[in-house]
Amino acid sequence: MITGIINLKKEAGMTSHDAVLRLRQILQEKKIGHGGTLDPDVVGVLPIAVGKATRVIEYMTDGGKIYQGQITLGFSTTTEDAGGEVVARTPVSSDLTEEAVDQAMRSFLGSIMQRPPMYSAVKVKGRKLYDYARRGEEVERPLRQVAVYDFIRTSPLHFADNCCSFHFKLSCSKGTYVRTLAVDLGEKLGYASHMSFLERTASAGLKLQDAFTLSEIQAYAEKKDYSFLLPLEYGVLDLPSADLSQKETAEIAYGRKIRLEREEELLAGFYGGKLAAVLTAYGNGLYKPHKVFI
Repeated sequence: MITGIINLKKEAGMTSHDAVLRLRQILQEKKIGHGGTLDPDVVGVLPIAVGKATRVIEYMTDGGKIYQGQITLGFSTTTEDAGGEVVARTPVSSDLTEEAVDQAMRSFLGSIMQRPPMYSAVKVKGRKLYDYARRGEEVERPLRQVAVYDFIRTSPLHFADNCCSFHFKLSCSKGTYVRTLAVDLGEKLGYASHMSFLERTASAGLKLQDAFTLSEIQAYAEKKDYSFLLPLEYGVLDLPSADLSQKETAEIAYGRKIRLEREEELLAGFYGGKLAAVLTAYGNGLYKPHKVFI
């Protein structure tokens, strides 16, 4: 069985599930999953877990994400991105200043509430929102709390055809809809808007400059060269870690609790540089094994 983490550079035009299906064909491995969904039009880092590494995929999705992209003020779309149909237009005044945009962007820093877009995979009453949207049905969408750590403009404002566009960089928590953030920013400035481009540059500790495309992975796999695989330890990069002694590791292997002078609810326990277990706090300084890898 092939085991490891793949830092995949997802291309535009495919869903995250499409990428997983393609990798199953390339690697001839059924046990493959992704950590953190990317919309079809979005490119960039998509963490992939293969084989036994699928057991750590839930920890990969918990980490923060970093994006770079473009927001266009002047019109909004059904999908909140460039792929949707135009639903509203508001000509942008050339009096709009960079200071006003920057101030509006800063107002989103910290914990904020978001309403997921209709074209999303969030489930309401057992059905995904995009199923309702494709049928032309509107349903009540629950607000969700997310965190925005950094949201800055990275280019001058560009005015053309009654629109204004600019590039941005965003660092945020899991579950943040960047499309919705673009729409909410426009609303705060008084304009219809949408996310006109997006690229995820980092996720779960993996960076875009180190990512492999599907064609590159296929070329490696055809030569039986699996050097593109990262150890499953990369799947717990976002968890606090603890080095375990030989005795503690043995206790964990038997499913027993151990005492650690730590306060975190979840810990990645390492022995000899290898992931031995993911531990959960039991109380009174005790930790019990949640998932054992030895």
